[in-house]
Amino acid sequence: MKIKTALVLSTALVAVTWTLAGPAPASSHREAPAITEHPKVDGTDFYMFRSYEPGREGYVTLLANYQPLQVNYGGPSYYTMDADAVYEVHIDNDGDAIEDLTFQFDFENQLANGGAGIGLDIGGENVAIPLKYAGPILANDQSLLNESETYSLTLVEGDRRSGDRSALTQSGSGNATFTKPLDHVGLKTLPDYDAYADQYIYDFDMAECDMPGRVFVGQRAEAFAINLGEIFDLINLIPIEADSAPGAGDGGGFVGGITQSRVNDDVFGKLNVTTLALELPIHCITEDDDPVIGAWTTSSLPQGELENPSPSYEDTSRVGGALVQQSRVSIPLVNEVVIGIPDKDRFNGSEPIDDGGFATYVTNPSFPRLVEILFGPRLGAENNLAPTNLPRTDLVATFLTGLPGLNQPQEVVASEMMRLNTAVPATPRDQQSTFGVVAEDLAGFPNGRRPGDDVVDIVLRVAMGALCHPVPLGAELGVDGAVEDTATDLVNLGFCTPEQAPAGTVALTDGAPLSATEMQNAFPYLNSPVPGSPNGTVSVVN
Repeated sequence: MKIKTALVLSTALVAVTWTLAGPAPASSHREAPAITEHPKVDGTDFYMFRSYEPGREGYVTLLANYQPLQVNYGGPSYYTMDADAVYEVHIDNDGDAIEDLTFQFDFENQLANGGAGIGLDIGGENVAIPLKYAGPILANDQSLLNESETYSLTLVEGDRRSGDRSALTQSGSGNATFTKPLDHVGLKTLPDYDAYADQYIYDFDMAECDMPGRVFVGQRAEAFAINLGEIFDLINLIPIEADSAPGAGDGGGFVGGITQSRVNDDVFGKLNVTTLALELPIHCITEDDDPVIGAWTTSSLPQGELENPSPSYEDTSRVGGALVQQSRVSIPLVNEVVIGIPDKDRFNGSEPIDDGGFATYVTNPSFPRLVEILFGPRLGAENNLAPTNLPRTDLVATFLTGLPGLNQPQEVVASEMMRLNTAVPATPRDQQSTFGVVAEDLAGFPNGRRPGDDVVDIVLRVAMGALCHPVPLGAELGVDGAVEDTATDLVNLGFCTPEQAPAGTVALTDGAPLSATEMQNAFPYLNSPVPGSPNGTVSVVN
């Protein structure tokens, strides 16, 4: 499909770079000082893409992950959601950096037997058990489940606090209560986890929408691939591909660089996360004739909390006051490696419309300079790696406005959020490129984000100036005279010049591979969680 607008940087776009906030390379795990105190509301990764499950072409999927780095054996409490919190997915469908639709998740926990829990007869005394389950939990028999977790789902149209609210209900039954399955304790407790968890994928009805949506909330295996330890140890590796192509195994790339290997990956398929998954009909979330939507996720807690000195299961503390936002996630790793420490908590509490307060972090990003300081001398390129096109209009387009002709709204207020052109058809899972748009796969990052998009490598390269060099997108973006698979398909997008980005063509990578084929081809797309026992690795379900 051609998006019939040439990519040209306008004077107005240059101007807005001085009033905006900025990008970064990957995901958000414990990214700010304050959020480390509230791990249950810590947003990690956000995905938004045209559904590529066969038969679901008319839908968009949004996946909001919370509670990072869950060890699969983390019992006996595991990873329930915070019953005092509100978790939200926001959609802006007119480009003004203000939410138009908000999906709110509100959780509640209950003990069995009316709150008394399951007990055992111990010498004539009924004594409550210490676990969340008293035996195996099956798809058709949960009588031994000691604690259940449910949630309500509310659609807010307009302002998320004062807009029009409507409770969303299960299709067919009208039930407004949804169930979150127990985390994957292990194979003895949950001998068929998939059969048990899949029954909690629900169709739900939305007012004034002629098609139902789908929702699932539950534990999933981490889909984020990153060499986490080495990266945060001052990037303790040479982040350049050592092979001629990722996975080639020929050593034909940079001498001393890193090759793609699961050994380099600290997260994917080894840890778990909690996913709030929505699948929404495209025509019910877009506005008028503009197919581009923007979205982000947040979590909020009541302003005040008073600890109970004699806590019980139902009453550990008293909360009250207005909801205060604790986490904000959209484009990967913005707060983690771009926003400076003095402003990390402020960014987590901010909204896209306020992003002018973080301008310097994108117009004069420090991350490329850090790469230069760390590796310039080793590569013989001291003071000659970081792009010099300041302000970084290429990053503004990628992260704050969308790319003109691809995923920029018809009217846009520049702000940090994931943007998706819903008119671009989904690429089937087995044909997806891990490098998304720059590899001519227009359905991938930064036009939204799919689970198989290697955002670490993509953004690392964009941060170091990849968009200052010609890219093979002329035919896809409708550039006059561009023909697919010819030299005319290579176009400079007009943000900057190759001379301003000497490292823009370097095959930068963290060495942690990723592919859509490693994950499911159906909603909710992310793999089933790694079981707590035995401590195996996650398997792919096709």
